[in-house]
Amino acid sequence: MAGNSQRQGAVRKSNKKGSAKGSGGQRRRGLRGKGATPKAEDRVYHAAYKKKRAAQRRASGAHDRRRGGVEEQMELVVGRNPVVECLHAKVPATALYVAEGSKSDQRLAEAVHTCADRGIAVLEVSRQELDRMTGNGMHQGIGLQIPPFDYAEVEDLIEKAATAPTPGMIVALDNITDPRNLGAVIRSVAAFGGHGVVIPERRSASVTAVAWRTSAGTAARLPVTKATNMVRSLKQFQQAGYQIVGLDAGGEHTLDTYDGTTPVVIVVGSEGKGMSRLVRETCDSIMSIPMAPWVESLNASVAAGVVLSEFARQRRAPSARR
Repeated sequence: MAGNSQRQGAVRKSNKKGSAKGSGGQRRRGLRGKGATPKAEDRVYHAAYKKKRAAQRRASGAHDRRRGGVEEQMELVVGRNPVVECLHAKVPATALYVAEGSKSDQRLAEAVHTCADRGIAVLEVSRQELDRMTGNGMHQGIGLQIPPFDYAEVEDLIEKAATAPTPGMIVALDNITDPRNLGAVIRSVAAFGGHGVVIPERRSASVTAVAWRTSAGTAARLPVTKATNMVRSLKQFQQAGYQIVGLDAGGEHTLDTYDGTTPVVIVVGSEGKGMSRLVRETCDSIMSIPMAPWVESLNASVAAGVVLSEFARQRRAPSARR
C-alpha cells in the first residue's frame, strides 16, 4: 500500500488535516495573553509619545527659566583649524578631546600645548567614543568642549551702562540667525565703545563657537542679553531713558542728521526680512543709512558697524572741540 512501504525514505502519510495539537499547533504560546495594551503615549514609536516628551522638555525649560536660566548643553567644536581658531580667540573651553592614534601635526601640537598652558584638560579617548560624541567621523581626531555662554539680564545691562563714562549705546538684533553676523556685531559694539548686545531667545543666532571666533574674543568682555520678549525688553530701555532707533530703508531720519549722543538702542533686522512688525512699532524712530541708489541693502553686521562708527564719532566730537 502506498505510504506503507518498508523501503528506506518512504513516508507514512496521514489522513488527518490541520494541526496535530489542536488549534494553534506548535505556536500555542503565541495565543497567551500579553497584558493590557500600553497607552499610545507610552509607546516610543508612537507620535503621542513624541508629543509627551516634547511637553516634558518644555516644562523642564520653563522650570529652569524660573530658576534664572535655561539649561543648555555643552558645545563640541571639531576639526583642527576650528579648534586652533577658537583657542586663538580665547574662547573659554573646559576640555580638549584627542582621539587615540591621531596623526600629529603642527595644529594638533599647538592645540595640546595651548590647552596645557591655560589649564584646560587634555583627554585622550578612543576614536569610536569621539565619533559618538560628535555624531560623525569628520572631527579629524580632535574636539574642544565649550560651556554654554553666560548671558546677562536686561536689568544688569542697563545698570552697567548707567555707570559708564559715556551714554549707553546698545545694539538689539531682530531676525538675525547667522552666528557670524552676531559675532561681527559683538566685535563692532566693543570696538566703538558700545555697552552690550540684545538678542531674542527664539529664532535667533546664539553665542556659539562660530560667534565666539567671529567676535575675536570680544564676547568674553561684552555683555550679551537673551530677551524672552524683545518688545518688552525694548520698553525697559525706553523707561530707562533710551531712544529706540530702528534701521530700515526709507526712515524719517538718516544717519547724517540723527543725534546719537544720547542713550540709544540701535535695532538691526535681517537683510531679507528686516524688523518684525511689533519691534518696528516699538521703535521711537526709524533711521536709514545713505547709500548709492543702486545698492539695495547692507548686511546686518555692516549696517550696525556703520551706525556705531558714526555715533562714536559724534560722542568724541564735543571733547575734541575743547
